[in-house]
Amino acid sequence: MSASLAIETTALSKTFGKQRVVDDLDLAVPSGSVFGFLGPNGSGKTSTIRMLLGLSSASSGEMTVLGQPMPKSLGQVLPRVGALVEGPAFYPFLSGRANLLRLDSADRRAHGRTRNARVDAALERVGLTHAATKKAHAYSLGMKQRLGIAGALLMPRDLLILDEPSNGLDPQGTREVRSLIGSLSGEGTTIFVSSHLLSEIEQMCTHVAVMSAGRLMTQGPLDELRAQGVQHARVETPDVDDAVRVLSGLGFDPVVSGTVVTAELTGDPLPPERINQTLVEHGVRVRGFSVAGASLEDRFVDLTGEGFDVAG
Repeated sequence: MSASLAIETTALSKTFGKQRVVDDLDLAVPSGSVFGFLGPNGSGKTSTIRMLLGLSSASSGEMTVLGQPMPKSLGQVLPRVGALVEGPAFYPFLSGRANLLRLDSADRRAHGRTRNARVDAALERVGLTHAATKKAHAYSLGMKQRLGIAGALLMPRDLLILDEPSNGLDPQGTREVRSLIGSLSGEGTTIFVSSHLLSEIEQMCTHVAVMSAGRLMTQGPLDELRAQGVQHARVETPDVDDAVRVLSGLGFDPVVSGTVVTAELTGDPLPPERINQTLVEHGVRVRGFSVAGASLEDRFVDLTGEGFDVAG
């Protein structure tokens, strides 16, 4: 097991009856990364998280968290891990601050003399100082998610595990949580984010693993995952027919949508600048030309043959 990995699993499996919900999972989460654990609902993400946190036992396989074998080292590891699994739960008629005080008092390692300062610091860290005395039931979904993250951060953490942190949030709440994750990552905390929302993973993660039906389809740096897909040339022009003729003559199979012509750059295509030059030389008025790699959505469909929520 590598010391440079915050989470590592080998052939990790979980079976319920005859159903194998996690199937021989080999996961490698680099320390210091924002790691997106991506897959549609029911793909085994939450089951994996529950095994990593000792909330559920594995049927087979091995796992380490922060370099320690799990679940053997639960007592040593869990104090260094903050987690928000399947949504935050609070006493609705207590204030946000009172909820955190109760949560902190349940931690046998937390010193009572510094409790107030610790809670105030956690509230400030997630931007909820202004709402500290507000009853939890009056919090928006975004505020509840941030309060849940504050609870996970009452003590110093080396690893933060968040299960669907943007689930059910409006755009403002989603931005709040995304900004918080970015700031925590900048402080050196490893963030493991489980989500079925492609756009969120693309905007905040450095590394990605793609799950489908309990199996790991691929994992690695986000940029590398995108680079594995097919690139597309995009031409915006009023001379659509001429652009199609030129691109076809170059061996491409162009697709037209209004005034935009796109073509997959498969095989060993011409450099983008040569494609643009050829279009212009043949009298095509090019208003815009760009080459883009595959989106994460494209790669997911390529890997699994299915799609899922792009933005919620």
